[in-house]
Amino acid sequence: MVNVNLSGLNVIQLGNLIRLRKISPVEVAKDFLRRIDMLEPRLNAFITRLDEHVIRSAREAEVEIMAGRYIGPFHGIPVGLKDLFWTKGIRTTSGSLLDGEFVPSENSAVASRLEDAGASIIGKLHMTEFAFDGTSRNHHYGPALNPWDTTRMAGGSSSGSGVAVASGEVPIALGTDTGGSVRVPASLCGITGLKPTYGLISRFGVTPLSGSMDHVGPLARTVEDAGIMLNLLS
Repeated sequence: MVNVNLSGLNVIQLGNLIRLRKISPVEVAKDFLRRIDMLEPRLNAFITRLDEHVIRSAREAEVEIMAGRYIGPFHGIPVGLKDLFWTKGIRTTSGSLLDGEFVPSENSAVASRLEDAGASIIGKLHMTEFAFDGTSRNHHYGPALNPWDTTRMAGGSSSGSGVAVASGEVPIALGTDTGGSVRVPASLCGITGLKPTYGLISRFGVTPLSGSMDHVGPLARTVEDAGIMLNLLS
């Protein structure tokens, strides 16, 4: 075990330490959960926390890695998902009470790819209702707050993704962008956000705002992290 604040590291750094077996995925998951405990619900970046799920996934990743079956830079990495990506058996609210108890029977394409890459989903993140707002307001779940100054807007509609990455609650997150919904929170929270070419990342299992304009994109601490996420999902 290395003596370092794991929640302060990016995906590349965490992945290298996991690959070299200097840290375990379980240590990583627990460190990020401690960070979430410290900051939530004040920042309100999460709609649904998945503490047990992420620990279970991390233990599975640890067993695989110790057996010599390391599969890449996301193996054992906690990831946050904007709460409009379908997750099998886990509620997906799309930021609305209308879908407040919706539990998908299948994964979105991106959730499946992340799980196949060994990533651990740590929670479903705050968003404006049905992604129809560029602010961080949500009348049902409250506002997500900018971690640098909680009196200021965090941006939207991928509000929780921007807040969680900027505050160190997750190393990387996914959002969607129709008219700025990845780029605005990334900008206002001081992180990297990417709106890829239309259709480059599958929108299967993503609650739509405008099917002809929706894009799936990463929010990350570094351009390099955003790049490896794009490579994985495209």
